[in-house]
Amino acid sequence: MRWRGITVAVIVIVACLIALGLASDFLVDWLWFSAVGYFDVFWTILGAKAVLFVAVFAVSTVALWVNGALASRFARRLWPWLPAAVGGRSASGRTLPETLSELFGPAYSRLPWRFVVAGVAVILGTLIAAVEAGNWDVALRFVYQAPYGLSDPLYGKDIGFYLFSLPAYVALKNWALTTLVLSAFVAGAVYWAHGDIMLEGGRRWMSSAAVTHGSALLGLFFAVKAWSYGLDRFLLLYGDNGVVVGAGYTDVNIELPVLWALMALASIAALISWANLWVRRWRLPAVGAALVFGGSFVLALLVPALFQRVYVKPSELQLEAPYIQRNIALTQEAYNLRQITVKPFPAEQGLTFQSLQANRATIDNIRLWDWQPLMDTYAQLQEIRTYYKFHDVDVDRYELGGSYQQVMLSARELEPALLPPNAQTWVNLHVLFTHGNGVVMSPVTRKSAEGLPIFYLQDIPPVASGGPAVREPRIYFGERTDSYVIVKGSTPEFDYPKGKDNVYAAYDGLGGVSVGGAARKSLFAWYFDDPNILLSSYITGGSRILFRRNIRDRVRTIAPFLRLDHDPYVVISDGRLFWMQDAYTTSRWFPYAQPLPDGGTNYIRNSVKVVIDAYNGNVDFYVADPSDPLVATYRRIFPGLFKPLEAMPPDLQKHIRYPEDLFLTQAQLYRAYHMDTPEVFYNREDLWQFPREPTGIDGVRGGDGTKMAPYYINMRLPGEARAEFFLMLPMVPSQRENMIAWLAARCDQPGYGKLIAYEFPKDKLVFGPFQIEARINQNTDISQQISLWNQMGSRVIRGNLLVVPIENSILYVTPLYLRAETGQLPELKRVIAAYGDHVVMEETLAGALAALFKDSAPVSLHPSPPAGTAAGGPSDARAREALSHYDRAIERLRAGDWSGFGAELDALRPLLEELSQHPSGR
Repeated sequence: MRWRGITVAVIVIVACLIALGLASDFLVDWLWFSAVGYFDVFWTILGAKAVLFVAVFAVSTVALWVNGALASRFARRLWPWLPAAVGGRSASGRTLPETLSELFGPAYSRLPWRFVVAGVAVILGTLIAAVEAGNWDVALRFVYQAPYGLSDPLYGKDIGFYLFSLPAYVALKNWALTTLVLSAFVAGAVYWAHGDIMLEGGRRWMSSAAVTHGSALLGLFFAVKAWSYGLDRFLLLYGDNGVVVGAGYTDVNIELPVLWALMALASIAALISWANLWVRRWRLPAVGAALVFGGSFVLALLVPALFQRVYVKPSELQLEAPYIQRNIALTQEAYNLRQITVKPFPAEQGLTFQSLQANRATIDNIRLWDWQPLMDTYAQLQEIRTYYKFHDVDVDRYELGGSYQQVMLSARELEPALLPPNAQTWVNLHVLFTHGNGVVMSPVTRKSAEGLPIFYLQDIPPVASGGPAVREPRIYFGERTDSYVIVKGSTPEFDYPKGKDNVYAAYDGLGGVSVGGAARKSLFAWYFDDPNILLSSYITGGSRILFRRNIRDRVRTIAPFLRLDHDPYVVISDGRLFWMQDAYTTSRWFPYAQPLPDGGTNYIRNSVKVVIDAYNGNVDFYVADPSDPLVATYRRIFPGLFKPLEAMPPDLQKHIRYPEDLFLTQAQLYRAYHMDTPEVFYNREDLWQFPREPTGIDGVRGGDGTKMAPYYINMRLPGEARAEFFLMLPMVPSQRENMIAWLAARCDQPGYGKLIAYEFPKDKLVFGPFQIEARINQNTDISQQISLWNQMGSRVIRGNLLVVPIENSILYVTPLYLRAETGQLPELKRVIAAYGDHVVMEETLAGALAALFKDSAPVSLHPSPPAGTAAGGPSDARAREALSHYDRAIERLRAGDWSGFGAELDALRPLLEELSQHPSGR
């Protein structure tokens, strides 16, 4: 009795702790969602989970209990381990107990078997319901589904059926099968416990009641199996035979009729099993099982495999061509590849000083700073204190000084874990050190004389030197802010260091949840497992607790159905700091579409742009692609969650960019799916791949290399009037290194989201990035200089090679950094540029371009006195004046002064025109 009482007490305590934990989670979520303004989202998700849980629990538990109760009612009372050889007597002749009651005495008869069965049913029903409640989004999408507007080519059903209805039917079928199997297990266990099922030794025996009950359940199983075969008809559209993704020739002509046959066999097996309710023999269910499982093995496995090998393989291209065309068309639809505009790119060698002058917006924005060396430089120059940290460097564009400039910037976040160990007290971690401060910004091309970045924004508080002013630099919500903090307490917060002193500030925003009052203190102390919240005297009635401060976790908590891009980026708008996070709607249920290697995703849209206020933590969701049926469905489910993109502040709209994850996914698919002809696709005649980059960071790099990553660039497309912000990536043919195309995604309005593929002539060699890297390594002057630096206690770091389209030509640029062998302060020391057959290395980009194009300058830029003209004549004076303008133009170019370079060219032009019109000087 003592142990029984202890056991009951332990169970009660554990149950109370679990209930208290669930209750605290619920209350904290309630308060948090209310604070961020998405209380309706919280209730919608919670309500869907609750309704689904209760419905599944009720049906599953009743099914399990009914089967267990029926088994208890109709089972016999024989002892299950009764030896069969001597009719109830042991080998010694001793009479064995014939019933459980006789064996255990009065205790057995007093066991509440009905309650045991009910308890098992409740436990199993709870487990089933807990698992199925995770399908709340499947259920909601089914109820609120929006049509797609395009039909599949095999059954003619709207694709919305596959995105929304089919997943719900499959989940329902799986639940039904799970419940049936567990019901059979519960009933079988009861029958076995009562001796109606004998599995001892070589004897197999079932009572009439067990056979009857099993036949009823088996009939239900076969009925569900028939429905499952019906659903498998639609699942044919997701198969992959190595040639076609989706239903191929064998699937349509063999598998589909086979599934109809299996549906008929499963229906017949169900009827046979139910007929056995009166016959009560094991042979009829065995016949039904043989029909279904034997037929499935022969018809669904052997026959299609044999047909595919004998009939389809010898004529594969001819037979599979229509289905390959379906795969191409629907894969392009699923990944939005149909929006890609294909244009020719002649890859000419006609760049001149004049064309560089006309494309100054591109030249001035060629990125020379790679994110990793720049982040190391930022860390050394601008982290200020050890507890500040730059976690990432973002690329964006701003209107600065009347020009459209590409810049790199990084947020200075606070990382309390970097405080000295003796300073990592609860007060410091959660009350005093609460926020980061400011951002650092620098242009992508410029550098100081020492090879360091030129800062547009720097220091704490941020000082603007050509960059946008920042009025509110404090960062309470960021990429790495994971712990909770308490603001508006009785002590001011640390703001930033100033000399030997510190500057303090008080949070005056609306973020967080009120934590004043004993009840809320107790709640959060329990939730965070931190009694200091309850005991601290720093918390006042007006204090607020900020948690879920990591912006990705914050967005996921509100909208767990969205997939997030890996790279949120900071934006300065109207003097405040915001984070922009791209979000995707995805599915693995798009028919005939090639799945990604991430687990089966075969549909993706960048339908949502999320903006998070770095100070208040406000989260706003904007619909960027209203044509997406998934986001249209979510708008029906959560009517207060999404806003139209037009509602985003105009200044923030200027910083929307095409997300890198989506572009990389589309480029990955486009390597093969730019081929529209089934014959070409089947033979992989024009398969592309990403260019290789040599591995390593030393001056002369080697190895097979890694794949080139997409990069953002400001440039003017051929035929366009102005420069735009693009995300681009070159392409090379499979197993080759020459460049065959480049893919670009527009980031600026009004053309945002449009993709362009520029294809090079097939009969012209255009060097690819790996080939250019090889030519750089083979340049004796460059390799000797790099070797010399590496031998002088320095370490050379080669930056990423950029392919820069200018008009109808391609320019290659790569930076070269130098740092001390034991140092962490990379300096931009050289710029390597390549064009055509020429490769040069100079201190600046302007110098490299001047050296690269000096031989291709027009002859008229080197004037000489015309024949027959006396020295000192008018023509000679004009020629000397023209030469002076030319020399000054070259000086301006080497110094990076494009305005001065253009002015000198403008002054040079009329002199050359006059000389060409009056060659004799008269």
